Amino acid sequence: MAAATGDPGLSKLQFAPFSSALDVGFWHELTQKKLNEYRLDEAPKDIKGYYYNGDSAGLPARLTLEFSAFDMSAPTPARCCPAVGTLYNTNTLESFKTADKKLLLEQAANEIWESIKSGAALENPVLLNKFLLLTFADLKKYHFYYWFCYPALCLPESLPLIQGPVGLDQRFSLKQIESLECAYDNLCQTEGVTALPYFLIKYDENTVLVSLLKHYSDFFQGQRMKITIGVYDPCNLAQYPGWPLRNFLVLAAHRWSSSFQSVEVLCFRDRTMQGARDIAHSIIFEVKLPEMAFSPDCPKAVGWEKNQKGGMGPRMVNLSECMDPKRLAESSVDLNLKLMCWRLVPTLDLDKVVSVKCLLLGAGTLGCNVARTLMGWGVRHITFVDNAKISYSNPVRQPLYEFEDCLVGGKPKALAAADRLQKIFPGVNARGFNMSIPMPGHPVNFSSVTLEQARRDVEQLEQLIESHDVIFLLMDTRESRWLPAVIAASKRKSTRDRTLDQQCTVSRPGLAMIAGALAVELMVSVLQHPEGGYAIASSSDDRMNEPPTSLGLVPHQVLDQYEREGFNFLAKVFNSSHSFLEDLTGLTLLHQETQAAEIWDMSDDETI
Repeated sequence: MAAATGDPGLSKLQFAPFSSALDVGFWHELTQKKLNEYRLDEAPKDIKGYYYNGDSAGLPARLTLEFSAFDMSAPTPARCCPAVGTLYNTNTLESFKTADKKLLLEQAANEIWESIKSGAALENPVLLNKFLLLTFADLKKYHFYYWFCYPALCLPESLPLIQGPVGLDQRFSLKQIESLECAYDNLCQTEGVTALPYFLIKYDENTVLVSLLKHYSDFFQGQRMKITIGVYDPCNLAQYPGWPLRNFLVLAAHRWSSSFQSVEVLCFRDRTMQGARDIAHSIIFEVKLPEMAFSPDCPKAVGWEKNQKGGMGPRMVNLSECMDPKRLAESSVDLNLKLMCWRLVPTLDLDKVVSVKCLLLGAGTLGCNVARTLMGWGVRHITFVDNAKISYSNPVRQPLYEFEDCLVGGKPKALAAADRLQKIFPGVNARGFNMSIPMPGHPVNFSSVTLEQARRDVEQLEQLIESHDVIFLLMDTRESRWLPAVIAASKRKSTRDRTLDQQCTVSRPGLAMIAGALAVELMVSVLQHPEGGYAIASSSDDRMNEPPTSLGLVPHQVLDQYEREGFNFLAKVFNSSHSFLEDLTGLTLLHQETQAAEIWDMSDDETI
């Protein structure tokens, strides 16, 4: 208990301090604010909490902060009083430990004192119930360090009790108690609230009147010696008032001690038990007001909360186990990306990257490494297409597979890769399709069955390309990449002068990781462009005019535009030799012209 020193012949008035009660939702919201809004900003932030005067006996007086604490316009829960506060969130544990707690307390105390001197606290009594919250959030371990402070101004003189605390039912008749309930409810209704932190009281044998603090001059006109005030009291102890009374007594001493010698305090406690409302357990007592009228100096202040051991120190809450593992995984996956945005690329739009749907054609060495890199960038939607099975040589080069996947003939790569991604990170939406991609020069007209199967494969590939935003061509050969390139062009997944990266078989260990990382960064860079996937290739001549992106200029290669004539055209390509495509695209003519030019050069040399 906090005590005010009293005269030797009189009892000392003691106060029950607040106990902090921080809901898990508050820490979740602080995590999101830290990652997405505050980042490295350590400037103080406005927050709010509330306290309640209807708890059952045995519970401490609690100041509660929920997920809505960061929204200053959020409604206060019914029958609760608001408390305004300031959040000081530090970036490091060292900053948390070395923060000047004395200075923070003095600043808050000065704000309260100024509101008392100016009269603002009479107009808005919530200003008397300020609090401070010093925090450090370790977002890798989900350890949250915090220290609450409830600034309370200390009276310069003793605060003796003239009459000790007694239950309201020992001083008020049943009729007076009912009148008090009715008057309080009517005042709350008039003010559009469900609870009032402080109010003025006048009573006689039959009736009780209440009013707002700002009306004290008219309300107490003609009254001498003593006034009665009501305090919304969160404490349940029969002999002690709660912490909100402290600053109000300083206000009363500063503004009214020259007019009144004492103040009668009604600690208003309002609880409902078994469906019946009860305020009879409220306590009432009288204290002598010390003389401090018009004192210019701010009184000393106390208020830092003790820790669980009863000493002056911070508290820590570990939420790594009680948080939803999937939500914890999602937050952790995004953490490094958020940190990268803070310092390296503040303009990077991660939402575009996270929401993109990626189709990986090929689940081999490149496919596995591209998939892992995509997850590292926060991509949540990944689809594999492959028709191969996992062999004994694959796991050492392809990180999504292990030895057990090779047994009994091997699992299908696409299905195994999708399953492994979900085991690595449950938040990813991974699918696998075990299917073949028809290739030029590889006939499909052996029978009507093979031709129909090729048609179904083409239709399914078209649907997959249509439903995805980015297509990675990660197969081994140019022939296998031809059909997806044609379909992607026809579906406007790529346009003229846009990239179609020509991957090749990677044989040296380590190169796949590099190639995969470059391919994914290429995708991210394209997504950051103002025109997204429809960005025009940058040339050396127009670099000054190129719209900037977060990761620099977007490198492009030329994509030849193919005319698509339906499956009949594709069947010709599959069933014909390579010369069919070379004739169609003009490569045959180009080769002939090149050979003719070489012969002409040779004939000129011989003449010389």
